[in-house]
Parts: sequence; C-alpha cells; structure tokens
Amino acid sequence: MSGLAAGAVGFAVMLLLIAIRMPVGLSMLVTGSVGYVYLSSWQAFLAYMKANPYHQFANYTLSVIPLFILMGAFAERSGLARDLFAAARSLVGHIRGGLALSVIGACTVFGAICGSSVATTATFGRAALPELRRYGYDPGFATGTIAIGGVVDLLIPPSIILVVYAIATEQNIAKLFMAALIPGLLAVVYYSIVVAIVVRLRPGIAPSLPKSDSSERAHALLATWPAVLVIVMVIGGIYGGVFTPTEAAAVGCVAMLAVGVAQRRLGITEIKESFIQTAETSAMIFIILLGAEVFDAFLALSRLPAEAAGMISSLGLQPFVIMALLMLFYILLGAVMDELAMLLLTLPVFFPIVQGLDFGIPPDEAAIWFGILVLIVVGIGLTAPPIGLNVFVVSAIAKDVPITQTYRGVLPFIAADILRLALVVAFPGLALWLVRLLS
Repeated sequence: MSGLAAGAVGFAVMLLLIAIRMPVGLSMLVTGSVGYVYLSSWQAFLAYMKANPYHQFANYTLSVIPLFILMGAFAERSGLARDLFAAARSLVGHIRGGLALSVIGACTVFGAICGSSVATTATFGRAALPELRRYGYDPGFATGTIAIGGVVDLLIPPSIILVVYAIATEQNIAKLFMAALIPGLLAVVYYSIVVAIVVRLRPGIAPSLPKSDSSERAHALLATWPAVLVIVMVIGGIYGGVFTPTEAAAVGCVAMLAVGVAQRRLGITEIKESFIQTAETSAMIFIILLGAEVFDAFLALSRLPAEAAGMISSLGLQPFVIMALLMLFYILLGAVMDELAMLLLTLPVFFPIVQGLDFGIPPDEAAIWFGILVLIVVGIGLTAPPIGLNVFVVSAIAKDVPITQTYRGVLPFIAADILRLALVVAFPGLALWLVRLLS
C-alpha cells in the first residue's frame, strides 16, 4: 500500500474509532502510531516518541490553557455569572425579549473571563434558565438562547479553542485574540437582532418584565465590578502589550482568586473543585494534543496533506471559492464531530492548502483570518444538529425540555452565524483590521 493510500485508510479508521465512541485523543494516538510504524519502523516510531512529546509539552505557551481554564473555574464558582445576568436584566429586562438579550450580553462578558464555550453554557444554564422559565419564556427559545450564548465565548478572548489553533499552526496568540474581537462582537449584534425579530414575530414566547428602578440597576451593576476588573487586567493587558497571553492568564487567575476569597465566595471546597476541574479539562485537551501530534506525523509521512494541497491547487479554482468549499465541509463535519477533534484533525490537511493560496493578503494574515473562520464554523457545530454539544449540555440541565425544541430554538441563530461566516469570508479585513492597527 502506498503512503497516500495508507494516509487515506488511516483517516477513515480514525473516524470509525471515534464513531464507536473511543475517546478522540486515543483514536488519533492509536491510528497515528500504527500508521507511523507501517510507513517507517518500530525503531523510528520509538525514537520519535522519546523526543517529540516531551518537546511538545515542555512548550511554555501551553501553560496558557490550564491557566485560562482555572480562571474560568474560579469565575464560575464565584457567582459572577449570576451577577452579570442580574445586571443585564436590570438594564434591558423590561424590553420584550430582554431576558434573552441579557443572557447574550452576560455570556459575552463572562466569556472574556472563562474561555470555554461549554463551561459558559453550563454556567448560564444553571444561573439564567430558572429565571427565563419563571417569567414565562418559551422553553425551546430559552434553552436555545443559552446554548447560542455559549458560542459567543469562542471568539471573545480568551478562547481555549483559539489558543489550541494558535499552538497547532504556530501562530501568535495575541494577534489571534485581536482578530477575534470584531467577529465576536458581530456575533453579539447578530444574535441580538435575531432575538428582536423572533419576539416580534412570536410575542408570546418572551413576555416583558417590569422595569427596574435606578437603585436596583445601580446595585446590580455595582456587583459586576470583579468581572470588569479582571477583564480590564487580562484583555487590556494583552491588547496594550503589557502582558503576554500566558502572563495575562496568570494575573487573571490570581485576581479572580483574590476577589472570590475577599467576597467570601471562594472557600477551600470551591478552590479544590476549581483545581480538579482544571486538571480534568487540561488533561483531556493535552491527550487530544498528543494524539493529534502523532497522527499529524503519520499524515506527514504519508504525504496526504501535501498531495491534497497540490490536487486542490491544480483544479484552478479561485482562492475564495476554495475557502468557501472548505467552510462548507467544516459545517458538515462540525454537525457530527467534536469541535476540538475537528480542528486538530483537519488542520494538517487544510492549513497547507490555505497557506498555498493567494487571497491578496500576506500568508501570516491569511493564517490568522483562516483561524477566525474556523472558529465561527466550530460555533455552528456546537449548536447544529445532530451533535450540537452546547445543546446537549443545556438539555442535560433542562431535562423537561425535549432536545428537538432546543434545536428549533437555535436554528434562527445558526442562520445568523452562516451570514456572519459569509461576511468574514468576503471581507477578511473584519478580522484583520484590529491586528493591523495594534501590531
């Protein structure tokens, strides 16, 4: 069997192992190991495993992942999500659909601290869903709004998935954070417009609330000062060049811990739970990274990525047409695959293709732009049927709401995401303007 055929067979076997519920990291590790041995030898594989995994995990940049996860765990257990939701509700809750807008707004701010889409969805599922249901919001609309609120977290820095993309493609994390901001804020605007349209067409699904008085608004807004403090320190420090992303994550962890302890919201139990959660999540991500590293080495030996890039280039299609086809493939793949697995599995093949195309911008900017596009598609995959991890998370909390109702609730938001994806594909400057301005 030729190397190219071995690569194609290995890819199919790995997808089959994932389909039968083998953990993603283990699927990639097993397939990559067998393929590497087949194309080289046991001795070469053992020599590779002796050196490469150590150098991969000794990378200082990787420390940003557990630090951001820990900061989010502290924030979750400090009750910041409830405070942010209460503040947003006091400002816009009296508008029809105001509680849904409050969820989206609070998720946006919380995402600047948490960094994990699934964690944000789970947190607001517990903090906001009871309020939405108590005030008579349609169950599917309520759960759909919370599921889509977690997607905002993907592009609002810091984003764990964006960090993984940066490490996998050897891109600058700070520049990716800059590039993500405008598309992330576009998501907030588009989701808010969707809420306004849906509640106008179906007024009964989102009753209006009594307007909060000035003292209630002041009290609710004052309670959000810890979130504002941490966001200014972390995001402001990164954008202002004061901290590297890793240093900003460490500062954010210490600040979040100090605030939680000072407010007596973080005790020994909560701190212990935060560390355990961080260890479990980081271990899962690192195992996937190891599996992806071995699988990528196997694909490199098979020359599948290089051959695929050459084949795409020989078709003579316009670069933007190829990008549109890649995004369509990502949407289809994201509907049936975990977002981190999808990212790490496709980058070895798709990234060389993108780097070989001329979009009228420098290759380093094309790499950043492609990363933002991939994250938008990942967001679609997190909510689209039949997988939709965020939908499963919120459905596990709202057990009395059929998952089909939640999927119906997210469909208008998915349509807005596809429109946003098309806009960023057509106008790369939406992602690159801030990078050019601040670099």
